[in-house]
Amino acid sequence: MTFILWMAGTFYLIGLCLLFLYGINSALLAFLYLRHKAAALLRDRELAARFWENGHRAQLPRVTVQLPIYNERYVVERLIDAAARLDYPRHLLEIQVLDDSTDETSSLAAAKVEQHRAAGIDIVHLHRSDRDGFKGGALREGLKRAKGELIAIFDADFVPPPSFISATLPFFPQDDRLCTVQGRWGHINQGYSPLTAAQAIGIDGHFGIEQPARAWSGLFMNFNGTAGIWRKAAIIEAGGWQTDTLTEDLDLSYRAQLAGWRMKFLPHLVCPAEIPAQLSGFRSQQHRWAKGSIQTAKKLLPRIFRSPASAFAKYQAFLHMTHFFVHPLMIMVILATPPLLRWNWLLPGWRHLWAPLTFLSLAAVGPSTLYWYSQRELYQNWRQRLRAMPFLMLLGTGIAVNNTKAVFEGLFGRRHHFVRTPKYRIESQADGWVGKGYRLPLPWTVLVEVGLFLYSGYGLFLALERGTYLIVPFIILYTMGMGYVAFLGLWQAFREAPHSYSGFNLGKKSIVGAAPVTSTGSVRSLSQVEACPEPSRRARAELSRSGLALPEDGAASGAATNPQCETGNAHSKRWRA
Repeated sequence: MTFILWMAGTFYLIGLCLLFLYGINSALLAFLYLRHKAAALLRDRELAARFWENGHRAQLPRVTVQLPIYNERYVVERLIDAAARLDYPRHLLEIQVLDDSTDETSSLAAAKVEQHRAAGIDIVHLHRSDRDGFKGGALREGLKRAKGELIAIFDADFVPPPSFISATLPFFPQDDRLCTVQGRWGHINQGYSPLTAAQAIGIDGHFGIEQPARAWSGLFMNFNGTAGIWRKAAIIEAGGWQTDTLTEDLDLSYRAQLAGWRMKFLPHLVCPAEIPAQLSGFRSQQHRWAKGSIQTAKKLLPRIFRSPASAFAKYQAFLHMTHFFVHPLMIMVILATPPLLRWNWLLPGWRHLWAPLTFLSLAAVGPSTLYWYSQRELYQNWRQRLRAMPFLMLLGTGIAVNNTKAVFEGLFGRRHHFVRTPKYRIESQADGWVGKGYRLPLPWTVLVEVGLFLYSGYGLFLALERGTYLIVPFIILYTMGMGYVAFLGLWQAFREAPHSYSGFNLGKKSIVGAAPVTSTGSVRSLSQVEACPEPSRRARAELSRSGLALPEDGAASGAATNPQCETGNAHSKRWRA
């Protein structure tokens, strides 16, 4: 028993120390963002002004837009229509619909392509008979036929604003080693439910603070797989799209930077996207990102450590690529806590460690600060948006089992399969996902989540019984997080039960489809879905001073002009689960 308790104490200590390193780094990135923001915005304004003043409009490059899709019957028409509306000279624009679909998505896409081709747009529908390499393989095959020297990529759940390409152009001619310009993800359906609202804050933390902090500080950053533009020559020089990981975007980003290319992030360039409205979709997305990040870390960290980059840049790259380790560390702390409480914290001397260890756990304030700061920077109604912060804390904790499984699969080389995140074209409260196709099965990990909910609840009982009140808030967070994710997943699966039973995912089949469903009908105008809420007065003032004032007719025109904007339903009286 003594050995077991020593092991529990060791796991607890290691878990808290490493969680501290990851957590405090969020506060560090927020500091770097604040430190470099003014100079970076001014620099971008000067570059943009110099480009247009020098008459580059007559020397615009040819651009290829790639739209990788796989079984996206609900959103494929919206995506293609948005790409066709991109405000760029038609003789310099090529659109590739890279279609790996096995359902009626292909016929919907082909019809849309023909419609826009008849209108004079250079657009092609490239359908593969297999999914070799998944998304990375589709991008690789499309690149072989691409006419453009710049390659813009948009996933199926995105709605690029018309000005997206022209907003990125000024930076390429003035830096011949610039490989990528990445835009910020916006949200079409943030206010649909507490789940989507929580995810939106998490996304904003990454795109509103982390990405600009890395880009402006000269650190390694990553292309996020969509809503960005690449220089074709950089893709080729870096080794092209490789498919040995699930995060081909992260892999290519680091290989390009190791080859001497630079990346740029534009926080004012917003590309709205649909957030997963089902917990199962969020699970699959997180699993793919976690597993792929660890695969890429295994592949590239040795090269990064041997590179001439600074020690700080290497340290940040390590934390960036291994960020999903926080979830196994959470599980370690959850498992170790009840035994240490049950048997009086291993030894009487350990009693005095609980206070400093609990203080160490205050590193959780780091991520919370980053998310709070992102809302304050990006939105005028940031106080109202923060009401979803408790749900983000529960979601970030409860997803630990799902992501721990993904981390171990990435570490120990289990063969990977790309499980797409279903999209249902949910743009307002009137839309729904119940009864639609592309349903994912309920994973077996929900049983582990229920077990950890009960186990952590037992730890909460012990903490209260023994008066160790300092750790009670953290045990409550772990308990409620596991319960929230487990029972939300079960409840959503129960809602689907009358329509079809998909059972538990035992690893043999990743996606359970449904009977073919007809198209959603006519595509809504882009103005109905592309607008994003107005930034805070301080953010707009700084953008104005730097010359990067946001347009009033598109990507950031404010909720008042657009009922489908994310703020148009963000504060409705009834949230959906």
